[in-house]
Amino acid sequence: MNPFDQQKPIPGIKKVIALGSGKGGVGKSTVSANLAVTLSKKGLKVGLLDADVYGPSLPSLFGCMAQRPEMTEGGKIIPLLRYGVKLMSMGFLIDEDQPVVWRGPMLNKAMDQFIFDVQWGELDLLIVDLPPGTGDIVITLAQKTPVSGAVVVTTPQTLALSEVKKAIMMFKQVGVEVKALAQNMSGVENADGSITKLFPEGNLNQLVEDYAVPAVFKLPFDPKIGMSAEAGIPYSTSTTEKTKTQLEIEKLGDLLTAN
Repeated sequence: MNPFDQQKPIPGIKKVIALGSGKGGVGKSTVSANLAVTLSKKGLKVGLLDADVYGPSLPSLFGCMAQRPEMTEGGKIIPLLRYGVKLMSMGFLIDEDQPVVWRGPMLNKAMDQFIFDVQWGELDLLIVDLPPGTGDIVITLAQKTPVSGAVVVTTPQTLALSEVKKAIMMFKQVGVEVKALAQNMSGVENADGSITKLFPEGNLNQLVEDYAVPAVFKLPFDPKIGMSAEAGIPYSTSTTEKTKTQLEIEKLGDLLTAN
């Protein structure tokens, strides 16, 4: 039997979008959080699933590390609601300093519960913040439910871009279309609108051409985003500034929600 024949839509959810990366430390979770909040502010019903079982960061990014989800009488997990976004993470179920020491089958079971045993309700979009790399979680997600598309997050360096290739191929192998590449920390935006590069750049244009990536969004480094993340308040919740970073996040959201 083809394992993808077991896919089941998640009741009430119109689209599932996966955010992945070839390597850690590229800001994938921060992009996921601000993308979710940005779409919620536009009036969409948005859920955000932190699928990084080993290193969940969503509770910290949304300032709700000490909170625990409630259960319905039918045994469903009720996601937390922060800034208009429904949230679920392994970090809500364990103590902050408790390690998760699991093998593949337990990870698969956890993903099954996060997808089908959470009372997501009606959502226009469920964003799944995947762990870095090309492990079991991605395969499990694709086998469990149809995924409308994926975004691969990277930073400019050659090392990061080499891992992007693996991430793109991983999504293709599990039948998920890569909708866009988000190049995080692409530089610092100066007062005159110019960009100062922070890292030596790899050949992004060649990668986009070789792997037929349909869209690229460049998100400049903004210290305010880092400070907001440290405070547990996603930058997009309160900003009224149309910085290039925020504009790029909005454009990415428009692409992912287009019919």
